[in-house]
Amino acid sequence: MFDKILIANRGEIACRVIKSARNMGIKTVAVYSDADRGALHVRMADEAVHIGPAASAQSYLLKDKILQACLDTGAQAVHPGYGFLSENSGFCQSLAAAGITFIGPNTHAIEAMGDKITSKKLADEAGVNTIPGCTDVIRDGEHAVKIANEIGYPVMLKATAGGGGKGMRMARNDDECRDGFERAGNEARSSFGDDRIFIEKFIEDPRHIEIQIMADSHGNTIYLNERECSLQRRHQKVIEEAPSPFLDAKTRKKMGAQAVALAKAVNYESAGTVEFIVDKQRNFYFLEMNTRLQVEHPVTELITGIDLVELMIRVADGEKLPIAQADVGINGWAIESRVYAEDPFRNFLPSTGRLVYYRPPEEDKHVRVDTGVYEGGEVSMYYDPMIAKLITYGANREEATAHMRTALDRFLIRGVSSNLSFLSALMVHPRFVDGNMSTNMIGEEYPDGFHPADLPHEDPATFITVAAAMLRGHRDRAAQIDGQLSGHERLVPEDWVVVMDDQHHPVSVVPVEGGHDVHYNGSTYAVRSKWEFGQHLFDGSINGKKVFVQVERNEQTYRLLHGGSQADVWILTPRAAELLKYMPVKTAPDMSKYLLSPMPGLLVSVAVKEGDAVNAGDELAVVEAMKMENTLYAERDGIVASIHFKTGASLAVGDKIMELE
Repeated sequence: MFDKILIANRGEIACRVIKSARNMGIKTVAVYSDADRGALHVRMADEAVHIGPAASAQSYLLKDKILQACLDTGAQAVHPGYGFLSENSGFCQSLAAAGITFIGPNTHAIEAMGDKITSKKLADEAGVNTIPGCTDVIRDGEHAVKIANEIGYPVMLKATAGGGGKGMRMARNDDECRDGFERAGNEARSSFGDDRIFIEKFIEDPRHIEIQIMADSHGNTIYLNERECSLQRRHQKVIEEAPSPFLDAKTRKKMGAQAVALAKAVNYESAGTVEFIVDKQRNFYFLEMNTRLQVEHPVTELITGIDLVELMIRVADGEKLPIAQADVGINGWAIESRVYAEDPFRNFLPSTGRLVYYRPPEEDKHVRVDTGVYEGGEVSMYYDPMIAKLITYGANREEATAHMRTALDRFLIRGVSSNLSFLSALMVHPRFVDGNMSTNMIGEEYPDGFHPADLPHEDPATFITVAAAMLRGHRDRAAQIDGQLSGHERLVPEDWVVVMDDQHHPVSVVPVEGGHDVHYNGSTYAVRSKWEFGQHLFDGSINGKKVFVQVERNEQTYRLLHGGSQADVWILTPRAAELLKYMPVKTAPDMSKYLLSPMPGLLVSVAVKEGDAVNAGDELAVVEAMKMENTLYAERDGIVASIHFKTGASLAVGDKIMELE
């Protein structure tokens, strides 16, 4: 077995690989850029090698620097994780030439499956169901229209070298087809340096279901069941689960057999994933094969009890698979939520900065957290915005979902925005609860983006009674301290008013052993907790039912978060509540004449100059953050009065890029 391996990656996946290697007694080498000097994966590894500036093109994507790091440290093998160089055949060849093992598939498999046209032809030859379409490269817009009419609308135009939702356009008529060909080609050219496009039939209301396979170098290939990955936003997975709530045993077996057949056709070794599109009748069609470890691999590990990273390392070292297909079962249910540093209420714009407070839920047999950050660390604008993967396990789907809802309530992140509220809202959405999902679900349910009004609303009594109990506990403590200092006992009133959503809710709060009894709306709520002022999590119970409520203090209000719901509350005396209507409302300043940076990032380009006339909808600038370019447009007609930043400048949220008059 290898003595030392290098992880050619960063973040949570690098930490994940280090854990398995450590359990196997293998030493690890981390690589890091300037931005990752203090990163968690660097702290966890036995050794760490600096490989360049923050930009991934100057560090994590440089094959020669990583190869040199292997030679300098004596690493005998490289695990690539996912992304970066994980599916780069040139990197594999460089390692092989230096006598270093690549912990992944062979070069032939990577190249064959990395090209969508080649992979589809190989799938056809291997007897794998493929989507009707044309695998020949489309010459131009008119050729695209001709092929689309032969297949029948709707169709999907795809970049042959595409991935991550880039280089894809759906068309329902000739005009959309011509336009889609141009746009998909342009996007593919800028993203992958390859503008080849092919066309296939677009499957209406599809589900995205993938099969995990594992193969060794001795001819043994097995499939480890499926993962449901239909909950996506802009072609990016948000929540995954295993098994799928949609598949039956017969379909699972057919999909698994075809995935194995495709793997054998390219002499596949190591872990890989064959992705399928599945229609309402459980007809399934090959989409692509990912020749690497997937982000969502933990859900497979939890229902099979198999450490996929360990198996990858053992297979790379020449060992045979320790299990056969008959040994693979399904034990329980697992769900994964991808926790990102992004603001769901601002069109999911990435959020960067320091993690002032970072407390994931405690791990146990029902909760697993794969993370690459720590409290006090920084979320950089240079890389993917993933903070962590939160995975829960239960005997069935209902139990796994319940654990996920509780775990999301307990996940504390401060300093950067996160998508926790969005994930919580999805967990209680009727379509998710019923398993009635498709890749279109998020777009259909939130066509105009995600807004506070979209948050699910539970019984308001949860927020009202918890807020009242917190306030009374804080006031009692303050009165006790004041009495000790002054020698005079100060009584705290029982009657208060909780103001929420502009509604006034009178309550009476009585201290009792272990908490408070809150009298509200004709009922008594037994609120029990040891919460103290300043704590970010209310950990307690209401009428004997366990409840976790996140608490954010903001001047005179509390912001409470629970079960995907969010509420801003004031707790006032009855007299103060009565006078509240006379309080003046502060008017926000008019910033409409400025182009403000909506996120921290780099100013990639400025499309105008001072004195230019612009119309509403014209491109003004492009800001790059976390590997994504965001084009900023004029919201109104005007003249560019001044430009405050030059191309290449680092921007903070709200920075005034330019002024229009």
